[in-house]
Amino acid sequence: MLQEKALAILKSGRNVFLTGSAGTGKTYVLNEYITYLKARKVPVAITASTGIAATHMNGMTIHSWAGIGVKDHLTKGNLASMKAKKYLKTHLERVKVLIIDEVSMLHKNQINLVDIVLQYFKGNNDAFGGIQVVLSGDFFQLPPIGKPGETSKEKFSFMSEAWLRSSLSVCYLTEQYRQSDNDLNLILNEIRQGGISDKSYTQLKKASKNKLNEQKEATKLFTHNSDVDRINSEHLATLPGKPKTYSATTKGNKKLIETLKNSVLAGENLAFKIGAKVMFVKNDTEKRYVNGSMGTVLGFTDKGFPSVKLLNGKTVATEIENWSIIDDNGKTLASYNQIPLRLAWAITIHKCQGMTLDEAEIDLSKTFEKGQGYVALSRLKKLENLQEV
Repeated sequence: MLQEKALAILKSGRNVFLTGSAGTGKTYVLNEYITYLKARKVPVAITASTGIAATHMNGMTIHSWAGIGVKDHLTKGNLASMKAKKYLKTHLERVKVLIIDEVSMLHKNQINLVDIVLQYFKGNNDAFGGIQVVLSGDFFQLPPIGKPGETSKEKFSFMSEAWLRSSLSVCYLTEQYRQSDNDLNLILNEIRQGGISDKSYTQLKKASKNKLNEQKEATKLFTHNSDVDRINSEHLATLPGKPKTYSATTKGNKKLIETLKNSVLAGENLAFKIGAKVMFVKNDTEKRYVNGSMGTVLGFTDKGFPSVKLLNGKTVATEIENWSIIDDNGKTLASYNQIPLRLAWAITIHKCQGMTLDEAEIDLSKTFEKGQGYVALSRLKKLENLQEV
């Protein structure tokens, strides 16, 4: 299905499961629909299963929005207590459309709780209290975190009562915007189908000998934060001079600020030197860079912010960017202001979800979850841009 048809189905008001392989533009379609709804002043809740995914759309986690936090179940007392909170009561009673992105990482129990909460606040026993629900994600990518020994049936959201009662129209996006019709696209499709051909296996093995651009050191993808932090710190320390440091500023609800701090990839305290390999972690409204654009710090502007030379040769003078959590009325509940950069000699596979990388070295030796290999490979445009560590 093309993006235009999926958008038309969303505009029809039907409940939708928006899916498709990595790089087909699911988040783009969601943002187009959000713009459409806001232009018509339709109260829409923009949420995601993780904070990282939520920041891509200036939303919040579904756990915070629905008031369920980390609960596994809700009592009548819990629901009554929630309704007594003005903030929850206001937005839960007003909402007409609920969007949940990266639904593959949302546990079955949690989506059922969201359904229960909305039925209670709306006074309506239909699925999700009768509002339009838009679930987006790819179940071939990262799964929900479950309890030890939990089966797929016990944790995946598509096995929930809420999912089954929603009568979702499936919009499967098929047009590929990241990978063209090449060898990597074929390999990714084989992985999705659960079987790798001998030819594809051989091609992946050969990737370890790929010659990447020596002047543009490829980003290394790891499964664990400890490896990423170590490599970035070691590389920064080898550069001459003292680092320039930047501290984020915040404003608003304290709990939501903590959500932003844990979600935004531009850390609370940043340090850069000339020559540092960096990555932009936000889409630029002027389209000079996108989330995942790589570059090198050339120097610092008159304002003291990094000037970055991108891999395409263009130089961008960075400015402070804003990440916000906004309610249905457009009011900012919490804001986080920081330079939209991070050190990029290395990054975790979890945090690169949603990005497009020019080149990457991938280390899957410590893989601990299904889907990590697929997510890492699908960040690239071509197989030639891959090197196995």
